[in-house]
Amino acid sequence: MFRKLIINKKLMVSALFSFSIILYGMDYVLLGSAKDLAIWFLGNLAFLPIYVIIVTLMIERVIKERERHAVMRKLNMVIGVFFSEVGNRLLKELSTSVVSCTDLKRNLLINGTWKEQDFSSALEFLRKSDIKIESGRYEKQGLKNFLVAKRSFLVSLLENQNLLEHDDFTDLLWAVFHLVEELEARDTFDNMPQSDIDHINGDIKRVFGHLSGEWVMYMKHLKHDYPYLFSLAVRLNPMIESPDPAVY
Repeated sequence: MFRKLIINKKLMVSALFSFSIILYGMDYVLLGSAKDLAIWFLGNLAFLPIYVIIVTLMIERVIKERERHAVMRKLNMVIGVFFSEVGNRLLKELSTSVVSCTDLKRNLLINGTWKEQDFSSALEFLRKSDIKIESGRYEKQGLKNFLVAKRSFLVSLLENQNLLEHDDFTDLLWAVFHLVEELEARDTFDNMPQSDIDHINGDIKRVFGHLSGEWVMYMKHLKHDYPYLFSLAVRLNPMIESPDPAVY
């Protein structure tokens, strides 16, 4: 295979060189002036380094852009696994602790008709919203059990080198890890002092802020690149009270 590749390259170089000789020969026959032909040749030769620089930079840029898209595609696959295993349930459970939860869900009811502007508006709503958390609205022991059971899965995500290309998602994972540690460190959630409740509320707020933004961005990616996956994700939207995978 390698030998065949070398032979093909030699044939291509020979063909291009022969084609160039033929063109210069035609110029000489038509113009009949070796001096003019030599001047043009030297002029083109003088610009050759510039041509090489321009072509090299363009090719390098194209290659880097293709590599970036390939990395982002792999990263979005990792993010998709995260939401399937942890993110969707975590988003649904934590949303119940958000004060004015109804307003939040109304702005995140993504459906099949959403356009670029709708996703931008949802992200802007999340960015401007000063989310308030009341962790007493849900059962923390169940959340603790769920996250502790998913610890090894979360650790495996951090081992993925592609995450180095996505700081926001890495921040989300660290926020989730910290919440797991805080919940696991407590044997009971009964009779918690208000200061401790406020501390847990802050940890949940941090996780929910990262999680909701990443979820909207992931849904936008599915809408653009994988419409069939987006359709199912819309039907299983964690912001819906009773999500139903059936197509009606």
